[in-house]
Amino acid sequence: QVQLVESGGGLVQAGGSLTLSCAASTFTYNTYDIGWFRQGPGKEREGISCSPSGDRPTYYAGALKGRFTVSRESAKTTLYLRINDLRPEDTATYHCAAGDCATEIYKFWGQGTPVTVSP
Repeated sequence: QVQLVESGGGLVQAGGSLTLSCAASTFTYNTYDIGWFRQGPGKEREGISCSPSGDRPTYYAGALKGRFTVSRESAKTTLYLRINDLRPEDTATYHCAAGDCATEIYKFWGQGTPVTVSP
């Protein structure tokens, strides 16, 4: 069974930074590509990045490239999303999901972790 658990969200002041975590099994990381997404209040879900299985580089959505950085824990059971220079418009629930970067089909989703950025 594939399970993904996000954590690390919270209330942050604008200009600050935050690191979100996506914990899953080694099987999950070796089998599926892992995407990060967010959905703000009243907004559609937005893709942030996709990290292919194995050690291939992460792809970033063009509009978000620069402030968002994905890294992997060495044991490959946790994927991190670092967000710098947080802005109020980054307020959203952030999800990770397991699937395929190329087809953008994600079969398994975590419950999400909420991030609120105050002005």
